[in-house]
Order: sequence, then structure tokens, then C-alpha cells
Amino acid sequence: MTRPTLIAGKIAAENRRARHEYSITDTLEAGIMLVGTEVKTLRLGRANLQEAYAGQQAGELYLYNAYIPEYQVKTAFTHETRRPRKLLVHRKELRKLLMAIGREGMTLVPLNIHFNDRGIAKVELGIAKGRKAHDKRAAEKEKDWKRDKARVLRNKGGD
Repeated sequence: MTRPTLIAGKIAAENRRARHEYSITDTLEAGIMLVGTEVKTLRLGRANLQEAYAGQQAGELYLYNAYIPEYQVKTAFTHETRRPRKLLVHRKELRKLLMAIGREGMTLVPLNIHFNDRGIAKVELGIAKGRKAHDKRAAEKEKDWKRDKARVLRNKGGD
């Protein structure tokens, strides 16, 4: 039986829609409290952050609605797939984040879960403001223009 390839030092889960749905003003890296089977599943790259968000509960920061499926190997202990997971940040950072999300329209969005060089799972959080439909269209138009401009400059340089 071959072992599945593990992700080490790379992104385990990414929320690709976050940068489209929100305009990210600031980012922060936070630790996350996980159980063993969650770490194993993350190393296989099977998590989903599409509907996840971070929020406050009893003065602490938690990651809600992040989907980490059960580990496929039969074990005596399994975890809940969408349980709230505590995020680990310094007290000053926590105050800063709570002040930021206290402002109107701001929210904490997980951008990705990755493993650092020591193999510890980290969450990259973005302080974000939701975009309206016309803002999304404008951002998409600007992104397309930058891509086209880069393509033209690249082709012109090769002549």
C-alpha cells in the first residue's frame, strides 16, 4: 500500500474566494488548536475554508465553520468536522483584531491554513470588508487589464 503524499511547509487549505468576496486590509498569522486526526487530514490537504470565518467567544478568538473531514484511516478517536477551533494570538494582537472587527462592516476571514517550517499548523487571517457587486466587477476588470497589459509587454519584449 502506498502512502499519500503529505504537504509539509506548504498550504494545506486555501480560501480562494475570500480575495474576490472581500477587500483585505491587513493580514495576520495565528496558531490553531487541533487534535491529532485534524492535523493528519490537513497534511493530506483535504480541508475546506470556503464558508469559514473567525469570531470572538468569551474573550477568545475562534475559527468557525472550517471543514476538516474525518481522517480516513480507522482510529478509535475521530473529530467533529465543523467544530469551533481556538485560534492562538498574542493579547495585543487579539485586542487589535477585536477593535478592527468592531468597526462597521469589518470581519475576520481565514485566507489559508499552512504549515510553517517547523511543521506547526498556522492560519492566515485577513481583516476584510465585504465587497458589493459593482466593487467585485471593478476589481475583476482591473485584474483583467493588468493581465492583458503584462501579456502585451511580454510579447513586445520578445520581438
